Amino acid sequence: MRATGCVFCESDGGQVLWRDERLRVIAPDEKDHPGFLRVVWHEHVAEMTSLPASDREHFMRVVFATEAAMRELLNPHKVNLASLGNVVPHLHWHVIPRFTEDPHFPNSVWGQRLREGPVSVPQDYRAQITARLRTLLS
Repeated sequence: MRATGCVFCESDGGQVLWRDERLRVIAPDEKDHPGFLRVVWHEHVAEMTSLPASDREHFMRVVFATEAAMRELLNPHKVNLASLGNVVPHLHWHVIPRFTEDPHFPNSVWGQRLREGPVSVPQDYRAQITARLRTLLS
């Protein structure tokens, strides 16, 4: 099912780094947080408990693989995982590397900005994540 007006139904929502028949891992354009990734369910579903158990398990396997790849490649101070959906009620998980020097730390990435400039990630970060996800999820 697709929903009119839903950014994740009408577009990929960012650069697709990995996908299968049920979901995709995307890199949105988050200039302050260039390592930020999302795992997005293909169908328009708002809540995890709306999915059958096997789909929930698959979803979390991909979220955890994304976090593991991110930790391996970026060595962040912390990784934030969140499934909010208040603004876009289409099931997706945020996987956000946090660094003590990032613009918002220790606040939420949507909270008050405390310093200037994003934390840089390797120029080939997206390609590295894609390769790592292929290995972890094959």
